[in-house]
Amino acid sequence: MKLSLERNALLKAMSRAQSVVERRNTIPILGNVLIEAEGDQVSFRATDLDIEVVERAPAMVARAGATTVSAHTLHEIVRKLPDGAMVELHDDGLAGRLEVRAGRSHFSLATLPREDFPLMASAEYQTSFACPAPVLRRLFDKAKFAISTEETRYYLNGVYLHAAKGADGPVLRCVATDGHRLARIDAALPEGAADVPGVIVPRKTVGELRKLLDDDEAQIAVSVSETKIRFATPEVTLTSKVIDGTFPDYARVIPTANAKRLEVDAAEFAQAVDRVATVSSERSRAVKMALEDDRLVLSVNAPDSGAADEELAVAYADERLEIGFNAKYLLEIAGQVDRENAVFLFNSAGDPTLMREGNDESAVYVVMPMRV
Repeated sequence: MKLSLERNALLKAMSRAQSVVERRNTIPILGNVLIEAEGDQVSFRATDLDIEVVERAPAMVARAGATTVSAHTLHEIVRKLPDGAMVELHDDGLAGRLEVRAGRSHFSLATLPREDFPLMASAEYQTSFACPAPVLRRLFDKAKFAISTEETRYYLNGVYLHAAKGADGPVLRCVATDGHRLARIDAALPEGAADVPGVIVPRKTVGELRKLLDDDEAQIAVSVSETKIRFATPEVTLTSKVIDGTFPDYARVIPTANAKRLEVDAAEFAQAVDRVATVSSERSRAVKMALEDDRLVLSVNAPDSGAADEELAVAYADERLEIGFNAKYLLEIAGQVDRENAVFLFNSAGDPTLMREGNDESAVYVVMPMRV
């Protein structure tokens, strides 16, 4: 194999590859990237056996071929090369070495046989549809903060993607919860997605997918089966196993009868919560909200470190209410609001609280209160 390509194109491909590869590997080949050159392009394939990413880049291929080399080592080399350099990759297949040349720099890297590299078995995808990158970005970005990190409840360690019935008709929906807070985000159902099976997209896949979604003009081809999900653009294909488990019936925990309505400037609210939480104890991070007559008083009383309170002018016309929350959860939920105002709907101090952006029901958040 012999080819040359521009340093920035190689760096982009290697950045994606090395982020999929696990640093601590008991199987050496899983630390490698599979480089395949043919025609006028080169592809870089990396996997951790649960996720596989393939990135294609234009190249001048003098001799077609394939080899595997340490993803992290090649990434570090390319990262340190000067911007705009032409990089030559040469593997003769016999020496077990990949020669990397750029200007006066020369590296010789150990390779492993391409035959040892595990390829993710192709799946028969039940449903395929196209979705604009900004739509997918919103669905996953607004839901991912609520993904659980508790390994014992593995079926909560991802975002549940499925077709559902929304207030105004069928929607493509993402839901994530960790038992303390929940995010439910809707988008108009893309053509061809009506029969999409409900799948739980793992946390790591959500992180890798985010890197595909920066181009506002991109159309993402999404293919879904019971066991795998694939996101593809002309340059990149990301394939992932989905979590084998049943996502809980989230509709049961979304309150429908909360009548006490608070409307507050989302940015002001987040800043005030952040300020008063400075003195809260690290363990509980508890903040109390006291509401009456268009006033909100946020307060923290931590015997070990001190006390704080701050008053905000808000829109609230219901009976007096005192309710406590984990400050971190309040900040994360307030951080999802794209519009100016956040609307909180309460029932009592012990019941789940609903939050949305104004009257927009396409993004709904639930947070459990805590005793303070």
